[in-house]
Amino acid sequence: MLFQVQHTSRYRYSSPVQLDRHTLRFRPRSDGTIRVRDFRLRVHPRPYSWSECLDLEGNTVVEAGFDGWTDSLTVIAQFSAETTRQNPFDFVLAPWATMLPLYPIEPLARALAPYRFRQQESEVVDQLARSVFTEAGGRTVTFLTMLARRLAETIDPTLRIEGAPQSPETTLLKRSGACRDVAVLFNEACRFVGLAARFVSGYQRPRAETDARYLHAWSEIFLPGAGWRGFDPVTGLAIADDHIAVAAAAIPSAATPIDGSYRTSGVTSALEVQIDLETEPSAVVASSSEAS
Repeated sequence: MLFQVQHTSRYRYSSPVQLDRHTLRFRPRSDGTIRVRDFRLRVHPRPYSWSECLDLEGNTVVEAGFDGWTDSLTVIAQFSAETTRQNPFDFVLAPWATMLPLYPIEPLARALAPYRFRQQESEVVDQLARSVFTEAGGRTVTFLTMLARRLAETIDPTLRIEGAPQSPETTLLKRSGACRDVAVLFNEACRFVGLAARFVSGYQRPRAETDARYLHAWSEIFLPGAGWRGFDPVTGLAIADDHIAVAAAAIPSAATPIDGSYRTSGVTSALEVQIDLETEPSAVVASSSEAS
């Protein structure tokens, strides 16, 4: 699938502010199944310092420094990229990873520890995980596909442009939440059975031309023998070529597109986001696919 995206984020401040350093996460991940053709990032006001680097999670980011005063901050990312994974299950798990719960041995256990750590323990989330675990017969891939489908069938998706994810218990009890809320719930249920899970921010192919475009969030699970594999609990599907990952992290706040602050007092800010996104089938054949 070929994605062409222009993502504009504009913060307006009620009076001029001094911007602190900002971390910008907009460049799509480039790996064996995502190929970035071109990428451009424009920022106004123009930063006085600009450093492109890999963050702790391996995401490509820009560290931008500002000086002076401004009443707005505009970030425009433009890119085209191809996804080539057609089969989300094109893997063979390590023999010891086919059944849950998982107990990785060293050095894998140490590397995966941040992603297996429960962020918010909850008995109702544990009950959900136990229920799906039992229904799946403890089989790893069956558990993941059934959990994604269960959440897609029971959680009513809502739109919330700004704000941190609500607690997984809140999402489960309310039976509603934005995509980032459902991803956090999926991750916590997976961690209950020993799986390593991380939060992903990026873009999803619209289901219809008339659909509004928003940043999307989903989950990735580390499967020994397969690596990080995506599951979208909003659609209930394993991820193939319909998603473009931009940033992934153990906690959602480390995968936000813009992370920064400003200095002054008594000032309010408002965020405007516009995403223009078009997709078309790609001619490439794979050799082996603000969060709402």
